Parts: sequence; structure tokens; C-alpha cells
Amino acid sequence: MTQFDRELEDRLVRYCSVDTQSDEGSASQPSTEIQLNLTKMLADELRAAGAGDVTITDYGAVLATVPGTAEGPVIGLLAHMDTAPAYNATGVKPRVIRGYNGGAITYPDSVLVLTPEHSPYLATKVGHDIITASGTTLLGADDKAGVAVIMTAVRELIASGAPRPKLRIAFTPDEEIGRGVDPRLPADLGVDFAYTFDGGAVGEVEYETFSADGAKVRVSGVSTHTGTAQGKMVNALHLAAKIIDTLPQATQTPEVTGGRDGFWHIHAMKGTAAEVDMSIILRDFELDGLAARGEMLKQVCAAVAATEPRATVTCEIRPQYRNMRYWLEKDMTPVTLAHDACRAEGIEPVSNPIRGGTDGSRLTEMGVPCPNVFTGMQDIHGPLEWISVQDMAAATRVCLRLVGLAARA
Repeated sequence: MTQFDRELEDRLVRYCSVDTQSDEGSASQPSTEIQLNLTKMLADELRAAGAGDVTITDYGAVLATVPGTAEGPVIGLLAHMDTAPAYNATGVKPRVIRGYNGGAITYPDSVLVLTPEHSPYLATKVGHDIITASGTTLLGADDKAGVAVIMTAVRELIASGAPRPKLRIAFTPDEEIGRGVDPRLPADLGVDFAYTFDGGAVGEVEYETFSADGAKVRVSGVSTHTGTAQGKMVNALHLAAKIIDTLPQATQTPEVTGGRDGFWHIHAMKGTAAEVDMSIILRDFELDGLAARGEMLKQVCAAVAATEPRATVTCEIRPQYRNMRYWLEKDMTPVTLAHDACRAEGIEPVSNPIRGGTDGSRLTEMGVPCPNVFTGMQDIHGPLEWISVQDMAAATRVCLRLVGLAARA
């Protein structure tokens, strides 16, 4: 057993048991009231640990201060509380598999099997304590593992009195739906730079993400009784299917791309023969590539609309987040500090582009440099999600080392 293992295990199991799934279709802030259940729990735990200035903002974030004991930059530590709406997250039943033996992991509530063949990283965790859900929900280690890491680090820093600069803590809602960073958050944080603990394998320190846009496509047809539809009906579902079928699927969707390739992805569609709404995300590491994908979508929508003048097809594209590299490469101080913290813990840092985004993407764009640090989470957004307790402990040690190195800067 390594330092912090049991505390991290207890925290993650407790936090994952609280349903905090966000909802893209909601206009409220946060998008779901259930997120406030964890918000209140964390605020109480921060106060009990001795943190100051504990606040629940009206946009649903938990903020707190760990007073500094040394000079240094003011540093923010962030994680998000919500879980992804991509898969069931109600009734999560976390379980701990102690001393993983290297074989297949089965699930009590489903026929699913997690194997090293499916998840090669699992093969490197023999002897570790593995946490999964029960097979019918995601686990929620994304990003409650980050919450557990930061909470454990806060408790340890205050209890030990270790040298540290002033720290600001933030746990945000709605990251999974791209609304985790309220425009007021940068000023409310008041930091020189920050870190999200929202990464995967041990050693990951990420400072490059996708740039992202979201598109809403609406197809309005002509509805009439099917018995008298000849020459009158325009089926919106058929036209929506044409749009999807016309977009490049063999080369530009998530399931066929990797590395630095971008993609388009339809993640939701609902409607009737009269009207259909589609939600499509666009991703690319470079802004010109992102713009090209948006233009491609608009052209496809226009082409399908031209085949049926009685229908209406609209396509609205809005920015979501931008590649944090554009800003961080101008001053790599926070990245270098995280790299140094990893190496001081005997971990070789790895900085690969994230095929996704974090709250740090938006914060960096808004003037708060914010690279991303590993937690250990794996196979996120689905029922095979898992994490090693020992990986979380490594992330906690890196967090503490990072703070200590900053205090000596």
C-alpha cells in the first residue's frame, strides 16, 4: 500500500456514488440540480480540512483558498464534478478489486468483460487496486478522480504545513457539456496559472488540445397524413439521413481517426418526419482545419436542402474551446513546473496532444494558463471505465511536489 491509497479510494468511491451527470439540453446553471449535491459535500469537506474562503458560486462552482506559507505564484488546482451524458450515470456502484491479478475483470451487473487486450494499460497495473463500476453505468472517475486527488492534496498540505504558495481550488460543473468555465471564473480564481487534474495515464502533462466547435442542424420538412401524402409529404428524417450519409464517414469520424487527425461526430439526433434536430461536434488541432470542417458541414446541408426546395435546413456553428497550445507555447512556465514535479517523483512526463478538451482549454484562452495533469482514469465515458488507486496516489504526489517546487521558485 502506498501513501494516500486508502484516502483516495474512500474519496473516489464516495464521490462516484453521487449522481452528477450534466445535461446539454438544459438551459439552467449548473445544467442539472443534482450536481449541487456533490458541490455541498465538497464545500463541507474543504471547510473541515481547514481551507478558507470556501464559496459555492451562483454558477455552481466550489471555490476555496489554501493559504500560502511561502512566496511564489498563486496557483489554481481544478477538477470538474459532472459526469458525461454519453452513458448512464445513475445508480453508480463503485467496487474495488484489490491486488489486480492481470486477468479479465468481470462485472456483477452485466456480461461485460474488461481485459488487458481491450485496455493494454491495464496490463501494466498488476498488483494495483482497480476501481470500476458494476457494468451498467460509467464510473465517473472522469473527473471525480481529479476531485479526489486535489481534496487529498489539500488535506495533506494543510495538515502538514508544507511550504507552499497561495493556492486556489476550483471544482466546476458542466465541463462535459462545454460549459465548465463561466466567464466569471478567471477573475474569481485570481491565479497566475492553474492546472486541471483531468488526464489519463501516469506521467501525462498535456498542453495541447483539440480546437472545438459545436453545430446544431435543423431539418424542417412537410408533414401530412400518410394516406394522402403523395406529392405532399417531405420527410425530415429522410433528409437528415442524407446529410449524415453525405458527410465523409470512412475517413473523418472518431472511430476511424487517431493521432492528430480531426473529425466530425454526430452525437445526438431527435425528431419526427416533420422536423429533426441534430447535434454535431467538429474537432481539429488547427483552426484552419476546424474552419474547413465547418464549411464542409454547411455545404453538405446546403446541397441536401437544394434537392428539396419545400424543406428548410439550417446549420448553426458555435465555438466551444480552442487549442491551449496557442497560448501556452508563448510561456511554458507552468508546463515546465509540472514536468519537473513528475521527474522529482521518478515519473517521466509525457506531453501528447489531447484528443478532446478540458476546462483548461477555455481558461487558457481566457488568460489563465492551465495545462492538464494525469489522474489515471481509463476507458472513460462508458461502462468499462476504470482507474488504479495507485495511479491516483502518484498524481497526488506530483500535485504536492508541484506546489513545493513553486514555493521555492
